[in-house]
Amino acid sequence: MTRDKWALTALHLLLVWAAMTAAVPALGAGLFVSAWAGGAAGMVPAFAIGAPLTVGLLALTGTPAQTVVPLCTTVRRRFGWAVLVFALGTLGPLAGLAAYDAGVDLGSANTRVALTGASYAVAAAFFVPNRWVRLGAVAALAAAVAYGSFLGPAHAQQRRQAAAVARYREHPELLYLGAAPPGMQVSRAEVGPAYFSVSYRPVHPDVLAYADLNLRPLSTPGPQCPDLPEEETTCTVDEHGELRMIHDLPGGTRNITLIRRHQNAEAEVSSQTLDERALRDLLGSLHPLSDADLRTLMRDKRITHVL
Repeated sequence: MTRDKWALTALHLLLVWAAMTAAVPALGAGLFVSAWAGGAAGMVPAFAIGAPLTVGLLALTGTPAQTVVPLCTTVRRRFGWAVLVFALGTLGPLAGLAAYDAGVDLGSANTRVALTGASYAVAAAFFVPNRWVRLGAVAALAAAVAYGSFLGPAHAQQRRQAAAVARYREHPELLYLGAAPPGMQVSRAEVGPAYFSVSYRPVHPDVLAYADLNLRPLSTPGPQCPDLPEEETTCTVDEHGELRMIHDLPGGTRNITLIRRHQNAEAEVSSQTLDERALRDLLGSLHPLSDADLRTLMRDKRITHVL
């Protein structure tokens, strides 16, 4: 291919890109408005008018390429070429809409409009009888498929995960996790606007045991025993401000609650099945919720965010 034909080929593909970048978004907007006004039936006349006009515009871009594209040598053949390019190129915007709906980043609005015409230019390049032009089209198509099918969705998933992590970490001063008591594991965690709660349950479902951990902002003046505790309730607050409340239940069981200050939060643990020492060990093992812990809870769907 001579230098003049290279220049003509580049001009031809540029014209295809420019024409479709202008026409296809307008056609899409017309179809959207028609569907919004008249439903699916309203799209039929809009497409019946818009598609032939778009194909006609595309055929005009093939006029300067009569010497480099065999299908553009006559008016009839140019319209056939335009129909083929329009049909093949439209697969690009349709795939782009699906990728965008799946959260794939396709850039700004101007970038997305520019990409609309690119698929038609790639389709037109396949009709240029030159090995290098077609190899370039194959490379562009492969790059688009790789990004839309693999790289883009992976990046979208990373962005969604980062957004979820940021949402969970709105109040990092409350995000503390205690080591699970022997034979138990974190069953569920919940992040609220002003609290963080963790439920510990047995690893084996046939074992009856539980412990609940709650962290909330510091209260003023600190944990206080109720003014009129129930007869079965014993409550004390030591010199360090730690509250210890024991409520005797029928059957000889007791509900034990311990509340103490931890860093910039107030931590509370309670259980009817664990003894006081186990609850104190749980409080003593509190550590900041790490990214690894958070990712594990998110992966296992054991943590929720409450607005």
